[in-house]
This record gives sequence, structure tokens and C-alpha cells, in this order.
Amino acid sequence: MNKQQSKTDLFAIFKTFLRFGFLAWGGPVAQIAMIKDELVDREKWISPDKFKRTLAVYQALPGPEAHELCVYFGMIKAGRWGGFLAGLGFMLPGLLLMLLLSYFYAAYGATTLLPLFAGIAPAVCALIVRAAHRISTHILHDKSMIYAGIISIILTLFSLHFLLVFLICGIFRSLWIKNQKAVAAIVSLALAVLFLLVFRYAGLQFSGSKSGLFIEGLKAGMLSFGGAYTAIPFLQNSMVGNYDSITTSSFLDGIALANVIPAPLVIFGTYLGFLAGGFSGALLITAGIFLPAFSFTLVGHKQIERLIENKTFHGSLDSVSAAVVGMLIITALQIFLHTITTPIQTIIFTIALAGFYFLKHRLSTPAIMICCGVFGYFVSA
Repeated sequence: MNKQQSKTDLFAIFKTFLRFGFLAWGGPVAQIAMIKDELVDREKWISPDKFKRTLAVYQALPGPEAHELCVYFGMIKAGRWGGFLAGLGFMLPGLLLMLLLSYFYAAYGATTLLPLFAGIAPAVCALIVRAAHRISTHILHDKSMIYAGIISIILTLFSLHFLLVFLICGIFRSLWIKNQKAVAAIVSLALAVLFLLVFRYAGLQFSGSKSGLFIEGLKAGMLSFGGAYTAIPFLQNSMVGNYDSITTSSFLDGIALANVIPAPLVIFGTYLGFLAGGFSGALLITAGIFLPAFSFTLVGHKQIERLIENKTFHGSLDSVSAAVVGMLIITALQIFLHTITTPIQTIIFTIALAGFYFLKHRLSTPAIMICCGVFGYFVSA
């Protein structure tokens, strides 16, 4: 293949996935279905069985699965440059739209758009509650996972650092599946008490808020097991209250914006970075969030595939997933208590929640967000 042909192929790959990016409405399920329909069912890039195995790998890993699939398809077609350009093309429309919306929000949101977001906030709360329920029913599939999730909920309520929560849940589940259930309970309780005393009440609690926007994005990208919604607890914990421009309300506004544009939900991190540090902050946190999604495939998909099939490693991922679900449930509860404080907000929340459960169209989420925003705007006007 000559250089001109290679450049043509790379440009064609970029255009293909850029088009996917402009059509990326409806969340990961719709995005993955779109990619499968064109590249597997019609273009025959890989077989359906190979697609299922590949998707299973990325579903076990953190990060937006649809974006990771794009990187994978680009790589098998044109190597690492193809993978990079495919991933870039898929995320670029959402990134540019979110940068634009973030600019207008920062410039006009506090005055012009405030009534609109007053109606959207309860809908975002409903969306997070729905996501917490959906993800928990998918991940907490046996007693050990359910109990690990409960442990995570309790420890998160006590504000124990997430790494220690992961550790305790991992130890608990590893002992439980070895049928040492009493030992699992005793050891987990002892570790929880020890860590709470040492790291919380002795004033030695870790803090991720000082480590920079890139690191906060990387943390969210590396730990979002179970879908993009599981990045919410990490970004909320590290961003809300640690930057003057980011409150719980503005945090929810970012999630709302991410749901009305064609993009992976985790792109709301770009908005948070913009509020915290302008355009450079937005790009830094975005780079951190998407770096794992690029790296998993570009560094070595086959090695990761073998690693995922390792039962010990898979068990560790399950423990982390259960812990993340517990954190997401607490985040959903905290956001609910902060957001739903009036009868009108309760009505909007209830209607939106019903819509998220029963409406399945790929554009139903942005439609619900917009309708709730318009309703809230006129009610509060």
C-alpha cells in the first residue's frame, strides 16, 4: 500500500466515525447498535460472533464502550493511526458541541438560562435514579455482589475514600466466593472500622481535589465500570465544592447538556473542566477521561482480552463494579435530596422518571430533557 492510499484510507476512516459521532444520539445502546448495523451487519468488517466477544471485553472494562469499539474498528482497519482517528472522529462532534454549550452556559447560564435549567434539574435527577436502578440490577447479580454493593453504600455514606472502598469490597468478595462467609464479614467489618478511624477521624483522609483536572478526568475514565453514569460519583466528589464555579446545580446542568447532544454521556466532564479552568481545563479533563478508552485498544486489545478471561482478574473487576454501583446509588440519593424540594420539582421528577422507564426511542432522553426545561421555564417565569 502506497502512502497516498494509506492517507486516503485514514481519511475515510475518520469521516466514517465522524459521521457516527454526529449521529450518536440515545446513549451507548443506540450508539453500539448503530456501529454494529453498519460495520458488522452491512460492511462485514468482523463476524457477529467476533463482535459479541469484543463487546464483552469492553463492557468488562471502564469507559464508554461505544467509543472503545470505534477505536477497535479503526485499528483493525488501518492500525493504530486508524484506531486513533476513529476514536477522535467519534468524540469530536460531542466535544465541540459541549465546548460551545459550556461557553454559553458560563457566559449566560446564571441569568438567561437559569429558569430553563430549573426544570431540567429534576429530569436529570430522574435520569440518574433510573441509571442507578438499571446498572445495579445488571451488575449486582448474586449475593456476594449485592452484599459488596451494600458495603460500598455504607462506607460511602461515611465518606471513606473510594480506593479503600474498592479494597474492602474486593477482600470481602474474594473470601465470600471461597465459602468463607463469616470470615468475609468479620474481616470487612474490621477493615472498615480501622480505615474509618485512621483515615477519616484521624484527619488522614485522602483527597483527589488537588491533583489537577487531567488526573480527575483520568480517574473517572479508569473507574467508570458499568457505563458512563458510573463516572458521576467520582466527578461529583472531586469537582463539586472544590471549584467555586461548580455547585451541585451546575453539575446537574452539565449532565443535562450532555444528554441533549450526540455524544457519550461522559463528555459532561468537558463542561466541568471548562467551568473549572476554561478551554484548557476542558481539554485537560477530556484528555484524562478518554485516554483509557484509547489506550485499552491501541496498547493491546488481545492482551486485555486474555486478561479479562482470567477468572481472578475478572473477579476483581466484579468487586470494583459492585463498589462503584454502591457509590452511584449514594450519589443518586444525595442529588435527589438536594434537587427535589418543591411540589413542582416532584411532579417534573415523577413524569421524567416514567418517561425514562417507558420511552425507548433513541431521542427520548433529549426530548424529555427539553420538555422538562421548557415546562420549568414557564412555571418559574
